[in-house]
Amino acid sequence: MFPACILSYLGQGALILDDPANNISSPFFLLVPDWGRLPMVLLATAATVIASQAVITAFSVASQAAQLGYLPRLRIVHTSETAIGQIYVPWINWVLMISVLTLVFAFETSAALAFAFGMAVTGTITITTLLFFFVVRDSGAPLWLVALGAGGLLLVDLFFLAANLTKLVHGAWLPLAIGLTAFTVMTTWQRGREIVTREREREEGSLRAFVDELHELQPPLPRVPGTAVFLNRGKETAPLAMRANVEHNRVLHEHVVIVSIETKPVPRVPMADRLVIDDLGYTDDGITHVSARFGYMDSPDVPGVPRLLETAEIECPIEVDTASYFLSTIELRRGEAPTMARWRKQLFLATAGITADYFGLPRDRTVIMGSHVEV
Repeated sequence: MFPACILSYLGQGALILDDPANNISSPFFLLVPDWGRLPMVLLATAATVIASQAVITAFSVASQAAQLGYLPRLRIVHTSETAIGQIYVPWINWVLMISVLTLVFAFETSAALAFAFGMAVTGTITITTLLFFFVVRDSGAPLWLVALGAGGLLLVDLFFLAANLTKLVHGAWLPLAIGLTAFTVMTTWQRGREIVTREREREEGSLRAFVDELHELQPPLPRVPGTAVFLNRGKETAPLAMRANVEHNRVLHEHVVIVSIETKPVPRVPMADRLVIDDLGYTDDGITHVSARFGYMDSPDVPGVPRLLETAEIECPIEVDTASYFLSTIELRRGEAPTMARWRKQLFLATAGITADYFGLPRDRTVIMGSHVEV
């Protein structure tokens, strides 16, 4: 890539020096003979279209970062039933639009944009070289071989990076600022998520242990008629809403269904494979855990889960039309504990507000109960 760019620049410079008056307008296309100029324009147009598609990778990068815990969960629209990677993220699309408009109006000149682009390209190549040789070393390659190969390639990359650093104040600072901002947001979210998850798991406690405690209560806990559906992240911990109902109201519904949503890497999950039922060790307590599996093209129809249970072999009948739905929520607050810097706590609380979650629950039969966690 770089030798071709250098030869192109040298050729354009020679053309301009030979005839500055006529060749200054478009020296790149004048490098091509007359017969090949139109094909070159078409090729350049196609390359521009292909390069513009690289912006779409922001969608997949945001999705992967959210899955790894470096970004909040965003609403993702899948556009293909055959390829899981073809996605559209509305929130990222709006961010890109605002960023591009701000960039164009703020920089005003193509020269400043070129300096920013050069820094972005050379910085990306340098980071890719470092990551590649880290992976090679981690796979078991000898250190001397990695150092020898990385030293030569990295030296070339650093020369180009240093050349672009000379334009730092003329526009090359932009990709560095964007990278630093993204790094700060992602590491802050990852750290804050660890804190919140640890505190939430401590408050929820083990689901199995909680069910065992309910069986050992003397006198037994009063059970009121009806069906309660509690949404939960999995079956390892107890739903906060269920625990709060027991500890504060001292009561539990006669039929309890704990529902966890699982998204599988397939377009759609057949109805026959939709539910995985677990009685949590007891077949006579009216408490059942259900894992509802959906494909990435399916809508997580939580109200439809009890209807599927009507024909399933479970320990208690389900009253679908009168079932109450309970959501467990967490209110995040900035605490005084030295878990993060104050400005990072504020940043985490701000990014937590863009989380998207929707289950289509009936509003008149949905109860939201929660707790608060300090970060």
